[in-house]
Amino acid sequence: MRTLIDFAIRAEYARIKALGDELCEMGSQIDWERFRFLEPLMYKNKSSRGGRPNIDFVIMIKLLVLQHWFGLSDPELERQVADRISFRIFLGTTEVVPDFSTVWLFRERLIKSGKLEDLWMELQRQIDEKGYIVKEGSIQDATFITSDPGRKKKKDREAECKKKNKALKAIESNQIPEFDKGLLDISNNIINSQEKSLRSEKVPRNEGSWAKKGVKSFFGYKGHILIDTGDHLIRAVETTTASVHDSQVDLGIEEIPRYADKGYDGAGTRGYDAAMKKATRGHALGISDILRNRRISKKRSQIERCFAVMKRAHKAGHVQVTTVARAGMKFMMSAFVYNLVQLRHLAQKRLT
Repeated sequence: MRTLIDFAIRAEYARIKALGDELCEMGSQIDWERFRFLEPLMYKNKSSRGGRPNIDFVIMIKLLVLQHWFGLSDPELERQVADRISFRIFLGTTEVVPDFSTVWLFRERLIKSGKLEDLWMELQRQIDEKGYIVKEGSIQDATFITSDPGRKKKKDREAECKKKNKALKAIESNQIPEFDKGLLDISNNIINSQEKSLRSEKVPRNEGSWAKKGVKSFFGYKGHILIDTGDHLIRAVETTTASVHDSQVDLGIEEIPRYADKGYDGAGTRGYDAAMKKATRGHALGISDILRNRRISKKRSQIERCFAVMKRAHKAGHVQVTTVARAGMKFMMSAFVYNLVQLRHLAQKRLT
């Protein structure tokens, strides 16, 4: 039932839409109702028999899209939705929206139910139905997704030890009565035992790993994507730890050329191998391989734009999560958002 507030919000939104609303244009690129088939697969409770009903499934999916489009935390997402009219219109509701804890629980349910891949495949089906089918070729590459290691660096630990030792020496250098010296020894033993117990406590370990590229070291995860050479839409996505080599992940499509850099040389693929050749010790590349690499390099460089958009516009280059599954969920939703933006661009291109 529409209330007076509902009419007021929509009247105010008409002014915003007249100025141009990207959210409205992006939201119209796909049929959101087609994602509802996942709802009974994720929720075991039967709300039709009574009890508290589930939050509208499409609204929850759209909340995740908003979150990863603007790179918002869960609390910030709740605040922005409550504050911005365009967000409410995109969600399709002007009523009270779920709080940030509900968003977190939904995201966890999506991961643990194993239906995240089904969500991605439904998006791919709608892309194919629009006529954006991979025909000429595909490009695969990977990028680092940094994360906090969760442990202090060796330099920081050494600095703390030096600071403590300096303080102890300053105390011991003063003239302390025999009775106070005994108390000082007892306090030192207590501090040492507390430090040992803290080190022995089991703390959640970040599943990310270290990797080195050139002279730089990275900790976290690695996002792998496959795009088509024609429309630059992301067709496949996978997330691993940072130490996994690029060539260990094959996202190629059968009977479709897969262009890639030298890191994929010699690695198998489901499609036709079109990776750049890499010289080995004592075996320099011939002129034909050098010219071939130049042609492939010019074609495969298109994928760098995808990573630039995902990292700079949608803040997908760093995550605060500690598991591969959660990092994979965030990277896949960033790819989901990128495809929506690219679909909007392609639709505008068709009109011109």
